[in-house]
Amino acid sequence: MLKRAAALFLIGASIAMWVGCGTTTSRYLYAAIPAGNQIVAYREDPNSGVLTALAGSPITAGPAVESIVIHPSKKFLYAANSGESDVSLFTISSTGALTEVTPRTVVGTAPTLLVMDSAGSFLYVGNVGSNDISVFSISASGGALTSVPQSSSPTIGIGFSPLNVKLSSSGNVLYVTGGGSPAGYIEVFSLNAGVATFVQLVQPGANPYGLAIDPSGAHLYTANTGDNSISAFTISATDGSLTPISGFPLGESFSTPLALLIDNSGKYLYVANEGGSVSGSGNLAAYGIGTDGGLTLLTNSPFGAGSQPNFIASDPSGKYLFVGAQSGRSIQSFSLDGSTGTLTSVATYSVGNGPTSIAVTP
Repeated sequence: MLKRAAALFLIGASIAMWVGCGTTTSRYLYAAIPAGNQIVAYREDPNSGVLTALAGSPITAGPAVESIVIHPSKKFLYAANSGESDVSLFTISSTGALTEVTPRTVVGTAPTLLVMDSAGSFLYVGNVGSNDISVFSISASGGALTSVPQSSSPTIGIGFSPLNVKLSSSGNVLYVTGGGSPAGYIEVFSLNAGVATFVQLVQPGANPYGLAIDPSGAHLYTANTGDNSISAFTISATDGSLTPISGFPLGESFSTPLALLIDNSGKYLYVANEGGSVSGSGNLAAYGIGTDGGLTLLTNSPFGAGSQPNFIASDPSGKYLFVGAQSGRSIQSFSLDGSTGTLTSVATYSVGNGPTSIAVTP
């Protein structure tokens, strides 16, 4: 009996150690598929980065669903339907299933961009057809959206078609990029309860699609597709205004940098190059980030990322990256080595059509 009890104790201790070494809570990954008017849904294994399609996936969404974002409560998902000029609200069940709550919320013309503050209080919608940003407050109980009028107009007028939008970590500054050649635009707004005040207009490289802010909130980067470069700025702690960093824009030896992601540690910047090298296929370039915001290409970079990678997302742990490939019609999962910045492919998943936005539950 003593031997049996001892054996059972050892087995129980082993199980406890195994549970303690891994994460057992499932995460869910969703991706917008505009061509199919769908959202695909997966369960992510937080210990491996492996994705498993959920029952019922893909989910019917609005016409040309372009962008998605998840509320920090994990209860709600919002989707911008560029073909119908509205935003859908979905509730997220404990199993990851999505259920749409109707009616949809009307926004500006052709919404393609969504960003939410970290508190989940405000949603900002970039409308490429009406050259403006719609702002909504979010109900904590049911996720319903209520329009936030601006001081002199219903929406934030920006004077150009937005390419990307990003909020500061505090949620008090909004950055909007717009196209242009030889230089595009970054428009900076301060925010007070969703109401915007213009701060600054600066010019990075041509057509700045990619936009990223490091975790410290000290530096902002753009990926400029029009001239194959990366621009970098320091961010004022006072008003969020931008100052160019010496040595930038930094020319890439790869073609069409389209999306940016900075890892959770703030040590590495990843760039989705839709055309890859000038004569090759798409890839992810990886840069080390210096304390001054400078970039150094990692020696083992770039990493293969399918045909026309156009979007990068991370899970909350920062251990896994997910890359959408437009022509490849796929999502690729990578593990990230935090000590070296190296990416290792986990698996590639076909999604039928090109994904344009990826969101993972917090």
